[in-house]
Amino acid sequence: MKTHLSRFTLLFIPSILCLITCKSPVNKQVQKEPDNSWVEELTITQLQQGYKEGKYTITDVVNVYLDRVIEIDKNGPQLNSIIEINPDALQIAEDLDRELAAGKIRGPLHGVPIILKDNIDTHDRMPTTAGATALRNSFPKTDSYVAKKLREAGAIIIAKSNLSEWANFRAMMSSSGWSGVGGQTKNPYVLDRNPCGSSSGSGVAVSANLCMMAIGTETNGSIVCPSNNNGLVGIKPTVGLISRSGIIPISFTQDTPGPMGRTVEDVAITLGALTGIDSSDSKSLASDGKYKTDYTKFLKKEGLNGKRIGLLKKSMGFSDKVDTLLINTVAFLKANGAEVVEIEFPKGENYGDASFEVMLYEFKDGLNKYFAGLGSDAPVKSLKELIEFNKSDTVELRYFDQKLLEKAEKKGDIESAEYKKALVRMTKATGEDGIDKVMNNNKLDAIMAPTGSPAWKTDLLLGDHFVGGSSSLAAISGYPAITVPMGFVDDLPVGVTFFGRAWSEPLLLEIAYSYEQGTKHRKAPKYIVSD
Repeated sequence: MKTHLSRFTLLFIPSILCLITCKSPVNKQVQKEPDNSWVEELTITQLQQGYKEGKYTITDVVNVYLDRVIEIDKNGPQLNSIIEINPDALQIAEDLDRELAAGKIRGPLHGVPIILKDNIDTHDRMPTTAGATALRNSFPKTDSYVAKKLREAGAIIIAKSNLSEWANFRAMMSSSGWSGVGGQTKNPYVLDRNPCGSSSGSGVAVSANLCMMAIGTETNGSIVCPSNNNGLVGIKPTVGLISRSGIIPISFTQDTPGPMGRTVEDVAITLGALTGIDSSDSKSLASDGKYKTDYTKFLKKEGLNGKRIGLLKKSMGFSDKVDTLLINTVAFLKANGAEVVEIEFPKGENYGDASFEVMLYEFKDGLNKYFAGLGSDAPVKSLKELIEFNKSDTVELRYFDQKLLEKAEKKGDIESAEYKKALVRMTKATGEDGIDKVMNNNKLDAIMAPTGSPAWKTDLLLGDHFVGGSSSLAAISGYPAITVPMGFVDDLPVGVTFFGRAWSEPLLLEIAYSYEQGTKHRKAPKYIVSD
């Protein structure tokens, strides 16, 4: 059985051997760390061009990123965004180098180092933990659909990232980015600030240039919020555009994986590699005839011209500084040919409460099915067993409770009338009578809102201090949303979200790309220590 420390041993073996066998120079000098800053803010297109021109190999690039994980995540600022390094990453890189030399290119992500949120199954020497100590040594029998598609496209999964444990569906109060396995992830812009979650490590890793791209998952805000707090582009696709099979679930109705990157183009390239029909996920059947395998053709610099965008009025007012950024954003959109109109969302059923009920039912159902899929090797066999395990664990309940697990366990099955009624209520209120109705009545191409506030201070005593946030409408309806950096409040990034009808990813990417190219608000983090 491997220990936590052994996960990083691979990277230190050459140094250890040198200490044993290398002769010391007469005049001892401190060895300077090799400069790996050349990968900072590198895009997928630039990376592929470098491979083509022979500037570097895939093995070179993977080595650099692994060095940065040790230098920045584990030593230096200690961001704590990574749970597990793939011990086979360098071997995979060498194999891909040989294929490249032979003229074989698997797909658009050939040689691209990617990190997965650690609730996404990989069938390799990395466990899939959801950040929970109960799953510390859980090794799935198959790749998730996402991992499979990434490997087919030539990507290298170099690590698994930390997350809010159980994707932040465990405690009534918690700190985003904390898990029993990984501890607390830090925000790379200001280290005592929170990275948001639940895709915390994915957001931090790609922002700090520990990888080229990361994959997160969202039920409500778990891609767009950490993208906001970490200065990233993040897309939450229409539910069903990317299969969820092999992902530890919360909600069958709302869950979706999605790419998180530093540019809209990188996100678009990665999105196209992940789509497709998967018989193991019935939601994906609805994407037939709607999904694309190449979203880069929708990246148009003049993409704002002629667009009619609704500004969600109720999303403003929580911060004067964020409002100022949004006002500047609206001015830019108008100057580039878009029409922006203020809109009110219709008052209707309490979709938030209905969504919470649905999540409780679906979490119990989905998690029990996931445990069953692990077979006889499952460390725990049911939600009930998980709750009992946590009670006896020295780490799990140190800071936060498990009341959401307990609430879910008390629910019946998904055939119950309460569940079915809540499901209809929430989807109708946010979809047909919500986003669809508002967009049709106002003849809109998209709706916009600030993604959230600047990152709050991490607090393991009192938990998160959320202010603002606009994820719920797209999340509960299952519709797509994309967030793009729109500026800074002091040293902290803030994003703007564009969302719209189901399967409108091409239109949202067009708007987001045009905005990004004209503003270029993304700046790499500097790991500031607060006074």
